[in-house]
Amino acid sequence: MAFALQSFFDPDTFTVSYVVSEQNGPHCVIIDSVLDYDPKSGRISTQSADKIIAYVKDHGLKVDWILETHVHADHVSASQYLKKTLGGQIALGEHVVAVQKVFKGLFHAEESFCVDGSQFDRLLCDGDSLQAGSLEIKTLHTPGHTPACVTYQIEEALFVGDTLFMPDFGTARCDFPGGDAHILYRSIQKILSFPDATRIFLCHDYAPGGRPYQWETTVGDQKTKNIHVNQTIDEKAFVTLRQERDAALEMPVLILPSVQINMRAGAFPPAEDNGVAYLKIPLDAL
Repeated sequence: MAFALQSFFDPDTFTVSYVVSEQNGPHCVIIDSVLDYDPKSGRISTQSADKIIAYVKDHGLKVDWILETHVHADHVSASQYLKKTLGGQIALGEHVVAVQKVFKGLFHAEESFCVDGSQFDRLLCDGDSLQAGSLEIKTLHTPGHTPACVTYQIEEALFVGDTLFMPDFGTARCDFPGGDAHILYRSIQKILSFPDATRIFLCHDYAPGGRPYQWETTVGDQKTKNIHVNQTIDEKAFVTLRQERDAALEMPVLILPSVQINMRAGAFPPAEDNGVAYLKIPLDAL
């Protein structure tokens, strides 16, 4: 592995964030960061992001990119906080505009909220590449969980967001607005077309059966062991399985606060005339 990798696991949201840096240089990227949010009080805190900041500073790293794999529905992104503290540019897949259009209406966002992705510093198309010093980060559009999902390839490693989980937990749900199980299956086949030894790094793990938390697997393990999408399961069977499972799932605890912030690249809604920013809870909308 010609790059250095440090993972950060947030047990409250079961989210894994990554700092990927040059093996012998200062340049790095941050993938899928977490800003702590207490749904009982509405308070924001920065303990998770501060661990990343401490690591970056302790290792003398320079942040070039703060990357999101999608508009997360289960945790709040720390991208704006990290950018303000460490620098770097925030990037996400270009299809975030489809997500913004849906959720601007759902949350009745302010008229000035633009649905053109301009809140992000860079919108990425399938096949786009970014540089962080000697690191090349390639973008693969892998929708299905959401329209804007992307996978980042860094050398022989893939950072797949929520598209896949560990083989014993399966694959991402497809029942959010814009999700599609057929499309997810095809996106996963794109990932599984890489060599079997390709390393896959996940955004979440839920430790089914009480096993230790894990967030690294391989293409080969996914092809042979994934309970939802192994080589014996065709597209029709996958879609049936996925739709039946999704129908029984509850909404994520943090979907309403998370999406309102994450569709803004981690920024809060504008403060109202009393100086306070508010999140909205639409009733009977999901």
